Amino acid sequence: MNAPTPHPPNRTDDELARLDITGLLRDGLTAEPGPRRTALFGDGAAAAAVLLDRLGTEPRSVAFLADTVRAGGLARAADLPEPLPRRPAADLVRQWLRAATDLGGGITTDDTTATWLHAVATIIELKQRARAGSA
Repeated sequence: MNAPTPHPPNRTDDELARLDITGLLRDGLTAEPGPRRTALFGDGAAAAAVLLDRLGTEPRSVAFLADTVRAGGLARAADLPEPLPRRPAADLVRQWLRAATDLGGGITTDDTTATWLHAVATIIELKQRARAGSA
């Protein structure tokens, strides 16, 4: 008989916003599938979405950045003068891109980062749709 899967702790948006996303990227991007990768794609993606959503970032902008990372690599994306519209969001995401670039994982890290950014974009879109539905 299989043991029940434990449920992740419920976290508020404020709790998620306080997470160290840069640290989660450093720990999870090059990790094998397991708890560190799960933390990055779970709480890390949700936390990034909370922060970017609070800065008024559109999900399509994050998805476009993800495609840019996949096409041109992390180093190129990190050097963009404006990786996202609006300076606060651009500055924040640039920190994340530089942390990922510092890992030196090559194409695999580029692709994993792009996948993570797409997850962040999806969560932002879900948050926005939920707000629109409750308005």
